[in-house]
Amino acid sequence: MAKRKGGKRKAAAGDVATNRRAAYRYHLLERWEAGIQLQGSEVKSLREGAVQLKDSYAALRDGEVWVHNMHIAPYEPASRENHEPERPRKLLLHRREIERLIGKTAEKGLTLVPTRVYFKGPHAKLEIALARGKDFADKRRALRERDQRREIERALREHGR
Repeated sequence: MAKRKGGKRKAAAGDVATNRRAAYRYHLLERWEAGIQLQGSEVKSLREGAVQLKDSYAALRDGEVWVHNMHIAPYEPASRENHEPERPRKLLLHRREIERLIGKTAEKGLTLVPTRVYFKGPHAKLEIALARGKDFADKRRALRERDQRREIERALREHGR
């Protein structure tokens, strides 16, 4: 099996970071695009791809949407004027979208999960998804389907040689 160069798996084209674990842990029902309120050093760090969404989640508080545990690494050249890596960051959504999210998340078992960070023009965007947690059997089924797809692709490649 050939090894990948670079070691770290790249995000999809145009994405700064993706939360691939979210699709494994949750059923993603709906998605929204939100702006992120950032400091200057955070934007520069994002452009370098120094962001991690692994354990992040979005929460509604006082009629606003906030993302928690999104780790944006400190920007090295900023030294003193750097940001706190895991501070809560405000998400920028339209009032109607926030009201809809409030109604949806009031339903038992639903949560908001960040799925990817990307730039749209000069603006950083965060895609959040309304999600329902998967049970253990669903996770096993997803793994089994992925392995079967891999086997089929491998067989097709071998047959084509």
